[in-house]
Amino acid sequence: MSDDFIPKGGTFGFFLMVCGMFMAILDIQIVAASLPDIQAGVAASLDEVTWVQTGYLVAEVVMIPLSGWLARVMSTRWLFTASSLGFTVMSLACGFAWDITSLIVFRALQGFLGGAMIPTVFAANFKLFPPQKQMIGTVVIGLTATVAPSIGPTLGGWLTEQLSWHWLFFANVIPGLLITIAVPMIVDIDRPNWSLARRIDLPGIVLVAGFLGSLEFVLDEGPRADWFDSHEILAFAVVSVLSGVLLFWRALTVEDPIVSFSPFRNRNFTVGCILTFVLGICIYGQSFILPQVLSRARGFNSLQIGQVMWVTGVAMFLTAPLAGRLSAMLDPRVMLAIGFPITAVGLWLNAHMTVEVGFAELVWAQILRGSGLVLCIVPITQAALGTLPLADVGNGSGLFNLFRNMGGALGLAMINTQWDGRYDRHYWWLAERLNNTSADVQDRLSGMAAAVGGGGVLRGDPDQMALQQMARIISGQSTIMAWNDVFWLMAVVAACSTPLVLLLAKPRAEQIAAH
Repeated sequence: MSDDFIPKGGTFGFFLMVCGMFMAILDIQIVAASLPDIQAGVAASLDEVTWVQTGYLVAEVVMIPLSGWLARVMSTRWLFTASSLGFTVMSLACGFAWDITSLIVFRALQGFLGGAMIPTVFAANFKLFPPQKQMIGTVVIGLTATVAPSIGPTLGGWLTEQLSWHWLFFANVIPGLLITIAVPMIVDIDRPNWSLARRIDLPGIVLVAGFLGSLEFVLDEGPRADWFDSHEILAFAVVSVLSGVLLFWRALTVEDPIVSFSPFRNRNFTVGCILTFVLGICIYGQSFILPQVLSRARGFNSLQIGQVMWVTGVAMFLTAPLAGRLSAMLDPRVMLAIGFPITAVGLWLNAHMTVEVGFAELVWAQILRGSGLVLCIVPITQAALGTLPLADVGNGSGLFNLFRNMGGALGLAMINTQWDGRYDRHYWWLAERLNNTSADVQDRLSGMAAAVGGGGVLRGDPDQMALQQMARIISGQSTIMAWNDVFWLMAVVAACSTPLVLLLAKPRAEQIAAH
């Protein structure tokens, strides 16, 4: 960037970019509550339909670290515009998908092409505004990054119930086109360097795809395939490890690597990435678990699930102004020392659910969790990116967002694995205690048998049907108990992350001004 170049775009241009980022993050979770409807609409199996979400995540994870290099080549403005256009076109294609294969392909392209919008907006805040105004942008970005995945199931459920699952994707088209047209007309942040394209690190791109794409696949499919008992999972794990080792070697040896790890020389950036990794577990974990609980335990439809989960988004939205004010007044380490325990308490409250769980039982847990997450993401973003040299902000933004997404991916993998193990343990623990030798159990089974056989409507052995009904009750209780255990483990992770705050160095005024 030349010394006389003055970035332009201001608050309105930045707002438009944030709207694009909101759509890209929202679409990670917008299908979460509507997968059964999508499955029926494209005649897919359960394993196939999960790739509607997984394919997007895998592709987005690959693009995010590439965005720093692409921004240097194309400029921030044109990379964002190209990303917004690709995301919009692929959203339209997803809505018109004719079978599960086409939908998965279009979703993967949607995630890959739209993935650059997220880190580009993070970088734009630090390139577009002077230091004294960056905190406002950080609050807006932090709010967007935490609210979007939380309200995704809510909005998705409403669109599916009111219209159809196709509108999960059609809803992106009009705002996407407006953003694609308006941003390049209003925003101009830096100059392109097309000469870098002649030295493109093609092996580095392949290694990024091999490392992150394979890792995401292993994390997502591992719980369903018994991890390394599957030859496919083992093969992708080997590809990920080898690609990762070669990627690090290449980043340290070539002149213009596709991904540079120089931002990790900054201690605040390194600690910030670790903390945002934990936040990724909390953000995406709770957005995944609650729809599962409400669907399996209560039989809620997409709209009913959304009506329960909107509380987290509202809590985040209302807490954001407070987070902005506190960031200007308090040491970021103090805010984090408050935010992580609040998040942990919110998760712990969720660890006491019953089979009758509903809105009233979840409201306070969601309020605390949502408020705590916003109090965390704002100071983490400022501490991690706010003191990087301006030349490292674009690349650092990609790595920072990558850690959050990978935290979500690893968190979901561990959640599924833990749930499977805890469900089996609780099921057999309950079954051993509710055996036929217990007088209470015999009375209960006799009552069930009389109920199902007395009316003469249901055919079959009443005793056998009573046993099946008892098994369903045990399964329902085991399901809730297993999810409670998972929430408890997430609360422990959030609480144990609080001491990491002490590793952060307080940003000095001269550091912020210098960057």
